[in-house]
Amino acid sequence: MKQIIGAAVALGALGLASGAAQAQDALTLQLKWVTQAQFAGYYVALEKGFYEEENLDVTIKPGGPDIAPTQVIAGGGADVMVDWLPAALAAREKGLPLVNIAQPFKSSGMMLTCLAETGVEAPEDFPGRTLGVWFFGNEYPFLSWMSQLGIPTEGGEDGVEVLKQGFNVDPLLQKQADCISTMTYNEYWQVIDAGITPEELVTFKYEDQGVATLEDGLYVLESALEDEAMVDKLTRFVRASMKGWKYAEENSDEAAEIVLEYDETGAQTEQHQKRMMSEVAKLTAGSAGALDPADFQRTVDTLLAGGSDPVITADPGEAAWTHVITDAALN
Repeated sequence: MKQIIGAAVALGALGLASGAAQAQDALTLQLKWVTQAQFAGYYVALEKGFYEEENLDVTIKPGGPDIAPTQVIAGGGADVMVDWLPAALAAREKGLPLVNIAQPFKSSGMMLTCLAETGVEAPEDFPGRTLGVWFFGNEYPFLSWMSQLGIPTEGGEDGVEVLKQGFNVDPLLQKQADCISTMTYNEYWQVIDAGITPEELVTFKYEDQGVATLEDGLYVLESALEDEAMVDKLTRFVRASMKGWKYAEENSDEAAEIVLEYDETGAQTEQHQKRMMSEVAKLTAGSAGALDPADFQRTVDTLLAGGSDPVITADPGEAAWTHVITDAALN
């Protein structure tokens, strides 16, 4: 099993005169979740030597149910993190100065998946229902959506009962919830693999509901952008990472196999990872890596439209993102 450590090969002598070897620049990436095809671009860049070509020694740290990327980067445990924009903006408003430096994912894969037998056919059928929701920052798009619909999230006939959903699909399978949170590339297929057919499900894609928010961007602390050497490292990192993502899009089965090589838990299956990668490729398609200001503003507007309890209370403006890194890396 491969260890998730960046290649640590010296580049060789700088010149006959000095004979000195130049060490690769270390950089640590904290993922939002466990090793899976959702993060294939980074593993492909590591495996294919794209980071090494940029003189980088990249360490990829998997996430998990008890790992909050914002806490890791705040504590100095990573230089860059992968997270969703709602979580990053909420953390920024609370005092953690996060900045989006690149946006590999163009589209959202988030859905609410319901059993058709419950009678839920449209959002107006949500009141009185139990809905499974992920927390740890993943709840923000859902809460904003409910607020825009004018549906309370404290239960009751006019509201919804929010079930704090674990990172599995058990609440739907065990009929503890009418609907649960799923991703197009992951949990939805877990439901299918459990024996429920697509015809027995009703899905609500956040994209279709007009409340899609940006997912899986790359974030650093503001202080990193004040360090010239770090800016240079981040530029090389983003360039290599996007090369990895585009390779993964074009070679999805190979990318999935690379991810499996780095899965130290052995919990992932080849079928699931290949299917996941094919779905993830749909979300990264159309992104060269730079954040689209219009997508950023759409996310902000969605989060601000939170009624009496919005996810964020003020538009962070351009301070929350930058093109400095992608302009240098991709042009």
